[in-house]
Amino acid sequence: MGSCRLFGGAAAAALLLVPGAALAQEASVALEARIAQLEAELNSLKSEVAASRTQQASQAQDIIRLETRPAPAPVSAPAPPSDGFRIGDHTVKFGGFIKTDFTASKYSGGDPANGDPLRDYHLPGAIPVGGDSEDVATDFNARQTRFWLTTDGMVGGHKIGTRLEMDFQTLPGSGDQRTTSGSNPALRRAFVTIDNWLIGQEWTNFQNTAVLPESADFVGAAEGTVFARQAQVRYTRGPFSIALENPETTVTPFGGGARIIADDNSLPDLTARYALSRPWGAVQLSGLVRQLKYQNPATDIDSTATGWGLSASALFKVGAQDDIRLMLTGGEGIGRYVGLNFSNDAVLDASGELEAIGVVAGFAAYRHVWAPGWRSSLIWSTQKVDNDVALTGAAANRSAQSLHANLIWSPVAAFDVGAEVMFADRKLESGLDGDMTRLILFAKYGF
Repeated sequence: MGSCRLFGGAAAAALLLVPGAALAQEASVALEARIAQLEAELNSLKSEVAASRTQQASQAQDIIRLETRPAPAPVSAPAPPSDGFRIGDHTVKFGGFIKTDFTASKYSGGDPANGDPLRDYHLPGAIPVGGDSEDVATDFNARQTRFWLTTDGMVGGHKIGTRLEMDFQTLPGSGDQRTTSGSNPALRRAFVTIDNWLIGQEWTNFQNTAVLPESADFVGAAEGTVFARQAQVRYTRGPFSIALENPETTVTPFGGGARIIADDNSLPDLTARYALSRPWGAVQLSGLVRQLKYQNPATDIDSTATGWGLSASALFKVGAQDDIRLMLTGGEGIGRYVGLNFSNDAVLDASGELEAIGVVAGFAAYRHVWAPGWRSSLIWSTQKVDNDVALTGAAANRSAQSLHANLIWSPVAAFDVGAEVMFADRKLESGLDGDMTRLILFAKYGF
């Protein structure tokens, strides 16, 4: 009986133990699954944290770069000009110079009257002839003082510029030396440029201002140079330019007499030039074709003729700083363009017809730099007129020439002081002549 009870108890215990083991095994499996799930979630969380840190580091670097680089200028803000000041789309500049001249002149053929432009600068056609010599005449003036105003800008995709330039060196001369020595302002240049076009008053396209010698005088090589400023329409493309310019004809009456300024032209003067610049210097060739015209209903004169001219000029560098400057001009009917109208363009014959007058003119100049700030120019200038004396009369200008030697010193930038000695003469077809010897002292400051 007892054994039976023992056997029964063990069996019951075994029965109780078997379900417990199964349950434990199932719990263990579930725990391991849960641990694996937690590990997976933990690894996922670590990945998200790492990604977040990487993103934050990248954003921090971007912030550092933005803070350290310079801020861009506003799109609408224009770059400031190197000089001048800006008004709207244009850069405006102002400049010029103050110049005072002291001249001592001696004339062999008579003393020019007070106010005559010859007393201020060399005017070849005004040198007195046939008169009596007088003592040295001394003159002081500041009429070459000059100022200019320019603008430059871009408007609607086009480059536009303007220039206004004035001085007080009027022709004929002006000024009252008794009290205030006043002088009238005179227009020199006034034009607008639009891309390749120039419209307004400027140096004639027939001229080459780049080769004009440095002189204390207003012009210097006056007899031999092309020299005119006038209204025009000019087109420039590279080294080539062509222009239609203001026409005007100056006429000598039949047999001689006072100059006639005809003001009757129907066609503009046509000029063209080709300019070439190289390291050794520069050359220019220019040409002029023009209508000569004079009408006078009172004398039943209505005549036209053709004028033409050619000019070659050059600047050759010599060594590091010296240079040689040359110009040679010739043609018929170009008198007002050469030598400050030393010769007229044409002469009337007995029947009232115009005949063009021939002219040959030129100059040569050598410029030498002695030391920093010190320089000199030696200038020779001449003109010869081919007159038909039977038409012009014996009082017409036949020739003129001048010789200049100067010494100029620039003690500081833009400030020049100097001295120039000049000898000039003028001859008529009659054989009469006159000469002028002049000493010029000057001071000039540019701004």
